[in-house]
Amino acid sequence: MLTRMTTVEGEPVGRTARPPRARRREAPPPAPPADAGPGAETRRRVRDGTGLLAAAAMRRLDADLDWYRDLPADDRSWVGLVAQAGITAFVTWFADPARPPQGVGEIFSTAPPDLTRSISLQHTLQLVRVVVDVVETHSDQLAAPGEERALREAVLRYSREVAFSAAEVYARAAEVRGAWDARLEALVVDALVRGDVDDSLRSRLAALGWSGRGATLVLVGTTAWPLDGVRAAELRRSGRRAADDALVGIHGDRLVVFLGGEGDLQAGARSLLPRFGPGPVVVGPTVTDLADYARSARAAMAGLAAVGAWDAAPRPVPADDLLPERVLVGDAEARAELVRLAYAPLSAHQGQLLETLSAYLGAGRSLEAAARTLYVHPNTVRYRLRRVAEITGWDPLDARESYVLQTALAVGRLDAPPGA
Repeated sequence: MLTRMTTVEGEPVGRTARPPRARRREAPPPAPPADAGPGAETRRRVRDGTGLLAAAAMRRLDADLDWYRDLPADDRSWVGLVAQAGITAFVTWFADPARPPQGVGEIFSTAPPDLTRSISLQHTLQLVRVVVDVVETHSDQLAAPGEERALREAVLRYSREVAFSAAEVYARAAEVRGAWDARLEALVVDALVRGDVDDSLRSRLAALGWSGRGATLVLVGTTAWPLDGVRAAELRRSGRRAADDALVGIHGDRLVVFLGGEGDLQAGARSLLPRFGPGPVVVGPTVTDLADYARSARAAMAGLAAVGAWDAAPRPVPADDLLPERVLVGDAEARAELVRLAYAPLSAHQGQLLETLSAYLGAGRSLEAAARTLYVHPNTVRYRLRRVAEITGWDPLDARESYVLQTALAVGRLDAPPGA
């Protein structure tokens, strides 16, 4: 029996219909190759041109940089070695630019650390700029045709690394120099306090930038917090703003500051008060000779030890205003100073000033009682006390200054020879 076959659109009915054939897609066009950087020919040319670049760099240094021409011969040779090392390091890295630059810091390791004292960071960056410009100038000659731009970009990338390396070298040198200067400053302050003045101390002071012009005074105080490196550096900067010369010594919680120069040192000392703790601050006497720096420092430190005996002491307080309190803590210099300034001139005077002062103080600072003791008129006592103030600088009619004079009389009598 024949089965009737009909077709629909050319396909027989009764058979399994095949799915329509998928339309063939066209493959996308190939992507352009990624930029692989300079080719082997350019790398070979750059490697072969190392000597050319080094010679051109040295010529440019001598032609363009005035500071380079003014350097001593030794430093010029070291700078030249740094420039050649930079070019060699670039050529080595350029041979395989896929890796990050390695060993850039070794460019500056060929030179001694003292070279950072001869040339500044600004000069070093000028050196890097010259080397980069030399390579860029010769890029058309060294690069293969069509790869000039790739060579320039490689030079710029490497110059950035060199600049960062230079900054790191100078930062490390500044850190080492700052730590060394801090240690040297501590030794100098300690020597000045002890009075060990010799030629080596003078050279160390000069190394720290101490000019020695004008006068000098010493501040001594305490701090309520430990001084770390940052706070100590801030104190040193404040001291150098307050006076032409400044040295800072940190002895535990005690601060010793030397201020020198031709300006107003007392005003400079007052400006530093916020840098000290809340306790008292004592200012030593102003001196002009290096050998007297120790005397000012000893007076200030003795005053700091004795200032607690005077409740109304100002801040800062001069060490010379603390002579009686310094005598109480055993300061021999204060004792001798009181005798020299008060007792000796009064005892040498022929007008019975010493006897009048002694009678006035012994009578409870009463003019009438002193006059009865001396069998004179109270105006005579008043006149003689006025003469005491003119000779010594301390007024017996003032409560604080009469205490100074009373201490001077006591130590003067103790130091006087028997029968005097």
